Amino acid sequence: MSDVMEMRAGRGAVWAQGVGVRAEFIRKTYVTLFGAILAFMVIEVAIFAGGAAESIASALVTLPGGWLTVLGGFMVVGWFASRAAHTAKSRGGQYAALGAFVAAEALIFVPLLYIADTYYPGVISSAAVATLFGFSGLTAIAWVTRKDFAFLRGVLMWGGVCALLAIVAAVVFGFTLGPLFSVLMIAFAGASILYDTSKVLHHYPRDRHVGAALELFASVALMFWYVLRLFMSRD
Repeated sequence: MSDVMEMRAGRGAVWAQGVGVRAEFIRKTYVTLFGAILAFMVIEVAIFAGGAAESIASALVTLPGGWLTVLGGFMVVGWFASRAAHTAKSRGGQYAALGAFVAAEALIFVPLLYIADTYYPGVISSAAVATLFGFSGLTAIAWVTRKDFAFLRGVLMWGGVCALLAIVAAVVFGFTLGPLFSVLMIAFAGASILYDTSKVLHHYPRDRHVGAALELFASVALMFWYVLRLFMSRD
C-alpha cells in the first residue's frame, strides 16, 4: 500500500474533514515548518558563533568514506525521523523526531556553509532568498490550482535513486558533479515541494502535521543546498 493510500485509509485524512479542520491542520503544519527552519538557523548561528564550524566541517569530510559516509548516515537519520514523525502516537515523540532531523540537517550543512561563508561572502543570504521565492512560488501553485500532485511520487522515487547513484559514483570515481547536476536537483526539490504541499492539502491525517512539516522542511533544505551550490559555482 502506498503512503498516500495509507494516509487515506481510515485515519481521519484532512481531505475528508470540514473547512475548519483543514484550515487548522494547514496552520499547524506551516507554523511547525517555520519553527523547524528557525531552529535550523539558530543551531547554525550557534555553531558558527561558538567557533565550532571549522572543526565540525573537518571532522565530517575526513570520516572514512568522506561524504558518502555522511550521506549514508544522514539518510538513515532522515528515514527513522520521518517514520517516527508519521507513526509516533504521542505528540512529544513526533516533535522529538522532527528535532532530531533538524539537528542532523544542521550538522550536514556545516561544511558547505563554512566554505560559502569563508570564500563566497554574501552567497548564503542570496541562496536563502532565492530558495524562499522558489518555495513560495511552488506553494502558491499548489494552493491556487488545488491539483493533486500524487502522480509525482513515482517520478521522485526514480529521480532520488538516480541522484543517489550519481553522488555515489562521484565519490567513488572522484569526479565532480557540476552546475547542471545542481540545476537538476533544484528541479527535483521543487517537484518534492509540490508533492509535499499537495499531500498537506489532500492526504495527510489530521493528527500528523508534524510529519507533514518534516517532509516540507526536508524538501526546502534540499532546494537550499543545491541553490547554494549553484550560486557558489558561478565564481
